[in-house]
Amino acid sequence: MSHGSTAALTPAQSTPLSLVARVVRIGLRMVAKPVLRANPSVEAARWQLRLANRLIPRPPRGTETIAIDAGGVPAERVTTAASRHDRHIIYLHGGGYVAGWAGLCRDLTWRLATLCRVCVLGVNYRLAPEHPFPAALDDVVAAYRWLLAQGADPKRIALVGDSAGGGLAFAALLRLRDEGTELPAAAAVVSPWTDLALTGPSLHLNAGIDPLIPVEQVPRVVDLCLAGANPRNPYASPLYGDPTGFPPTLILVGGDEVLRDDAVRMADKMRAASCHVEIEVWPRMWHAWHMCTRGMPEAKAAIARIAAFVKDKL
Repeated sequence: MSHGSTAALTPAQSTPLSLVARVVRIGLRMVAKPVLRANPSVEAARWQLRLANRLIPRPPRGTETIAIDAGGVPAERVTTAASRHDRHIIYLHGGGYVAGWAGLCRDLTWRLATLCRVCVLGVNYRLAPEHPFPAALDDVVAAYRWLLAQGADPKRIALVGDSAGGGLAFAALLRLRDEGTELPAAAAVVSPWTDLALTGPSLHLNAGIDPLIPVEQVPRVVDLCLAGANPRNPYASPLYGDPTGFPPTLILVGGDEVLRDDAVRMADKMRAASCHVEIEVWPRMWHAWHMCTRGMPEAKAAIARIAAFVKDKL
């Protein structure tokens, strides 16, 4: 795509939905969403993720995962035989700023390490409500600067994240630019949460068809994340910032997500600031569908799209 362009694309591979995607979608709607609606506490969300963690396949033999102290921020470095040690992805997990950790993404990060030929640094940023805004952003910025201090070339670094991690990627770009730090070469995000003021029309338009997120619980999560901070602070909600100078960025979002318009409006804002941004709205996909890596063609296609974009920019 040319500089400054944006488009909502329909990936050819998304029509029709695969059998696996249909089954997963039904399972989310019948099990995951009712559970999240019935017990929205942070403790319950973390417990559910610990259960899900047991189902995540181990990376293939030859994958190396090492705990790292990234400038005072706990992280893990994932490499495979294909990884080049002069190329890096910083991966920011999702979880609404209240749950999640880098290890939950281990069936994804080794794939990115191989496909992009990079070292992946998964950042275990601090979580709310114990550590509300801006703790997570502070950690991501610290980890990026630590990587630079290790000799990494910003032109060989990409920020990649999903959900809250996608919003964090944009917030980190804002803060790094504002503080005069050289930005990474590229960013790629899936289902980014960019507006904690919750003004996106899709929050209501897609409330009935989103198979995963119970929209009525989202305001409570915002309260926990912000602890009274302004939801329109650009470092909390990058939709309200000025993205001038951002690196080339790929945004993927599901057409049925309640957060769809967080992604679409962010792309519009980047286009207005003459940024290179590519956005794809994947029909009938749900929040962070790319995590369903085993057996779901739509997830594998999303990962391949991210990898192709990142590899090209690095």
